[in-house]
Amino acid sequence: MMQKNLVWHANGRKSDGLLRRAADLPQWKKIDTLYPQFGSDPRNLWLGLATDGMNPYGNLSSKHSSWPVLSIIYNLPYWLSMKRKYMMLSMMISGPKQPGNDIDVYLTPLIEDLRLLWEEGVEVFDAHGNDNFNLRALLFCTINDFSAYGNLSGYSVKGHYACSICEEKTSYHQLKHARRTCYIGHRKFLKDVITHIIG
Repeated sequence: MMQKNLVWHANGRKSDGLLRRAADLPQWKKIDTLYPQFGSDPRNLWLGLATDGMNPYGNLSSKHSSWPVLSIIYNLPYWLSMKRKYMMLSMMISGPKQPGNDIDVYLTPLIEDLRLLWEEGVEVFDAHGNDNFNLRALLFCTINDFSAYGNLSGYSVKGHYACSICEEKTSYHQLKHARRTCYIGHRKFLKDVITHIIG
């Protein structure tokens, strides 16, 4: 039954051009085109990685930090992929302070495993098809807030050029007396979004 769910994105979903799930995204289709060997076997895993820091004690005076790193399987039907049963706790980064930009040191073992799954794959047994196959995996996306995005990507999410899309064209305004940066002009993409939705 699990193998049947893993290939649902290729065989079971309704494909009518509407965006309902990750498999409907143009990025998914582009990856299938760029890497046909990966896309040709629907059993290969499309993974999402979610992480964020939390204070496990709920006490503001404690600086202890825990960062659960979860892997989500996007092959599965959307009503299963976000259930706790199908999420994998890949690692837990715990310590007296947040890992900050050093999070890449903690993530190194996970990155090595993901690289192995992408480049070489591992041989697994498919009980549904009653055969062995080479399972490969792709890290399709990450799910995090803006500050965790900065830690994971290494991009500075503070200062005048905090937007990783706009970069030098970021619309910002420096508040004279508050010594803060405000980001303005964020609605400039609204026209493009509406045009894309209307089609």
